[in-house]
Parts: sequence; C-alpha cells; structure tokens
Amino acid sequence: MNILEKTDEEILAIANPMWADLIKYSNEGNYGAFTRNFSSSFIKGANEVELGKQFARSDLAKNLSDNYQYLGMIRRGEYITVLYKVINKKNNGEWLGRLVLGYEKEKVRVFGATLF
Repeated sequence: MNILEKTDEEILAIANPMWADLIKYSNEGNYGAFTRNFSSSFIKGANEVELGKQFARSDLAKNLSDNYQYLGMIRRGEYITVLYKVINKKNNGEWLGRLVLGYEKEKVRVFGATLF
C-alpha cells in the first residue's frame, strides 16, 4: 500500500488518534504505550533508557496540552508528515509537532515524531 493514495481526511482519521496517544503517554511517561505504533526502524532509535530520562527531566514532555491544532500535511516519498501546533501547559508556549506516517507490513506506523 502507498499512504500517499489516502485522502487528507483518511490520513487525519489515522494521525489524530496516534498524535493524541503520543501526547497522553508522553505526559504520563509511559514508554511502552508511547512507542506502541512506532515502526521497527523508529523503535530502534527510541532507546527506552534515554526516553525515560527525557520523560523524567523534560517539562515539555510532561506538560503537553491535549488541545492541539492540525496545521497541514507534507507528502513525500513513501511518507506523510502531519504538522500540529501544540501548547505546553506549564510554560504556555507553542511548539510545532511533527508526525511522520508510512506503511510497515501493511499497517500504518509512526516513522518519526518530534516537537520543535
């Protein structure tokens, strides 16, 4: 399958629940749930110890508002990048969220997730 063949509405129906889960489990510091939709290549780079340290030390990772705003999509190669505006509840700052989706073994997986 090619994710690029999906409409924006179909992508958002997949991406929004995944993004909501990333916010929820980041706030909770729940590594297992946080990484459950990661692709095998992305999970290899998501070291449990390092993520645990990030969850423990980062006010950003523990204080994300679940009131995010979809900004747009970028379609490139075999992936779609979905962009969100995210609010930090503690610092009231705005961040750019990036969620990269693609197919792995016929299932949509997260190939990248970042806050800038």
